[in-house]
Amino acid sequence: MSYNKLTIVINTFKSDEKIFSCIESIDQNIKIIIVENSDNSEFKNNLENKYKNVTCYLTNENLGYAKGNNLGLSKVKTNYALILNPDTFLKEDAIENFFKNVKNSLDFAIIGPAIQEKKDRLNQFIKDENNLIEVDYVKGFAMFLNLPQFERIGFFDENFFIYLEEIDLCKRLKKNGKRIFLDRSIIIDHLGASSHNKSIDFQMNLSRNWHWMWSTFYFKKKYKGYLIALFEVLPKLLSSVVKFLFFSLFNNKEKRKIYYQRFSGLINSISGKQSWYRPKF
Repeated sequence: MSYNKLTIVINTFKSDEKIFSCIESIDQNIKIIIVENSDNSEFKNNLENKYKNVTCYLTNENLGYAKGNNLGLSKVKTNYALILNPDTFLKEDAIENFFKNVKNSLDFAIIGPAIQEKKDRLNQFIKDENNLIEVDYVKGFAMFLNLPQFERIGFFDENFFIYLEEIDLCKRLKKNGKRIFLDRSIIIDHLGASSHNKSIDFQMNLSRNWHWMWSTFYFKKKYKGYLIALFEVLPKLLSSVVKFLFFSLFNNKEKRKIYYQRFSGLINSISGKQSWYRPKF
């Protein structure tokens, strides 16, 4: 197995409860780069002492998905990289099945696992001779990258903090004639929205709502222009205002905060401000 041709990049933030089970699902002969979005030296030392194939970089700040993964990818020396979320789990033959595509000289920029969310395990895939499905994009929790194909295109747009950065990357790749596939033989389970510790769930929920709205407008503006993007997000803007007022009236503090975050994320994006919001602890 050509494990020396692959490096795994995992971007973490307060992921102590998740990361160990993820690493345990990876063969110890594969190099793993972890980008920890904090100054948690204890986390770094625990990982590097326990796993000899792990190198952990501390960013001393929360860089987010795009910038954090770009940092990890800048450290990769192999031709192939696998970007993983901390709340993923590789099935036994996932890496082996990826390298079958390499051995068969498949022309690809990205390959994603066929199971794109844990709930999809309920769906039964139709088996045929070809496990590959060419697609326009894959989800960002697990992406095998053929790094030489990114040389002129670059990786993630660092204006995104979280959300839609992988869709943006896929659109740029497709525009440049690159190919993206799902492989039904590669199975990687993803819990979804749970890569952090449970104790910070609400603050992370506030952050997700803010950034989802910010990224939605920025993405639309990038590909459709400002006016069309504004027209398309107006219903979301009005909905967030109405729901904020509704939950304020009934003194539901948690819901009120969530819809304020949605409104704030959109307004900041519409006004051209950077994706500045960070979870508060």
